Amino acid sequence: MIHAPRRLPATFARSRFLSRPVFLAAAALGLLALAGCGGGKSAPAGPGGPAEVGVVTLQAEPHTFTTELPGRTSAFLVAEVRPQVGGILQKRLFTEGAVVKAGQVLYQIDPASYEVALATARAQLAKAQAGERAAQVNTARNAELIKANAISRQQYDDGQTALAQAQSDVAAARAAVQAAELNLGYTRIKAPITGRTSASSVTPGALLTANQAQLLTTITQLDPLYVDITQASTDVLRLKKELAEGRLTQDAKGAARVSIVLDDGSAYAHAGTLQFSGVQVNPATGAITLRATVPNPEGLLMPGMYVRAVLQEGVSEHALLVPQQAVTRDPAGVARALVVSAGNTLESRRITTGAAVGNRWVVLSGLAEGERILVDGSQRVKAGDKVKPVPWEARPAPPAKKPASEAQR
Repeated sequence: MIHAPRRLPATFARSRFLSRPVFLAAAALGLLALAGCGGGKSAPAGPGGPAEVGVVTLQAEPHTFTTELPGRTSAFLVAEVRPQVGGILQKRLFTEGAVVKAGQVLYQIDPASYEVALATARAQLAKAQAGERAAQVNTARNAELIKANAISRQQYDDGQTALAQAQSDVAAARAAVQAAELNLGYTRIKAPITGRTSASSVTPGALLTANQAQLLTTITQLDPLYVDITQASTDVLRLKKELAEGRLTQDAKGAARVSIVLDDGSAYAHAGTLQFSGVQVNPATGAITLRATVPNPEGLLMPGMYVRAVLQEGVSEHALLVPQQAVTRDPAGVARALVVSAGNTLESRRITTGAAVGNRWVVLSGLAEGERILVDGSQRVKAGDKVKPVPWEARPAPPAKKPASEAQR
C-alpha cells in the first residue's frame, strides 16, 4: 500500500527555506563585529603616515656628582675621669648630663692629709735653706782664712762640699713642696675637656684610690662630631680614574663637602667636610673608611647614630643625562636607546650608563650631544620605522592622594 506524502505545515516549510539566508546574514554580522574589536589596539599611525613620538635632544650640561654612603657618628673627644690621688670623696660639684668646661672642678677629695703634707714639705724646705745659708757663710770665712794660711786646705775643701750638699738639700726640699702642691691640687678633680658628662659612678663618702680602674664619669665632646663612612674600594678606584681622565674635576683644595641625611630621612641642617680617607681596605668587606667632621651646635647628633652621608665626588662640565624611560635593556642586560636619525628613522643604539641622577641616567658612552632620543611612544614603534618626532617634556608628578580617613573629614 502506497501512502501519499504527508504535507508539512506552512510555517515549518517557510522557516526551513529561510533558515540558510538568515544564518549567513548573522554570520556576516558576527565577523564584522569581531573585526571591529579584534586585538583591542588601534593602528599606530594614520593611513600612510609615520607614528608621532616624543623625543629629547641631548644637551651637555655641568653636573655635580654625589654619592650616598652609610655612616656612624662618633664623639670628637672622649675623656675618662679618674682620681690621681686617694682619699674620701667629699663633694660632687657638677650636674650629671650637663655640659662642663675644661678646668671646671667636678669632684672634691678630702684635702686635710695633703695640706699637712704640703706644710711638712715647706718646713723641710725652710730647714734646707737655713743650712744652705750657714754653709755659704762658712765657705766665705774659709776663703779669707785660706789666704792667710790660717786653716788647712782640707778644711777649706770640706766647707765647699758642705755648701754643695746644702744646696742639693734645698733643691730636693723645693721639689717635695711642688709634689705636695700637686697632690693637694689633685684633690680637686677637674674636667680635662669641654663636653657633656655621663652619670657619676661614685657618691660622696666613697673611698677613692690613685689611678683606679673604675671611672668616676666620662666627658664627651659633641661639637663638632665625627661621621665615619664606609665606601667600596671599587668606587674609590672609579672616582680616581674619572679624575685622572678629566671627566670629573675638583676645586683647588680638593675639599669635599658632606651633607648628612638623618635616619628618619630628613636633611641635617649643617654640612660637614671630609677629613681623610683610609689607607687600608677591610679584607672582610672590601671597603675603606672615610671620616668627616660635622658641626653639632644644637646637640641633635649623638655618638652611635646611623646616618647617610652625601659626598660630592666632583663636577663634570659636559655630562649627558637622559630620562630613564628612554633606556631599555635587551635580553642580555645591555642598555639600549632608540635614536632618531636625520631621516627620522629609528636606530637601536647600545649605550653605557653610569649613576642615576634623580629620574635620569648619566650616559658614559654610545650617545653624543645633539642626538635625538625617543622617550615616549616606544610601544608603538620599533627600530627601522619612520617616525614623526615632537619635543617631549617631563610631566610633574601627580599630587599624592590623601588617605581615605582624611578625605572623609
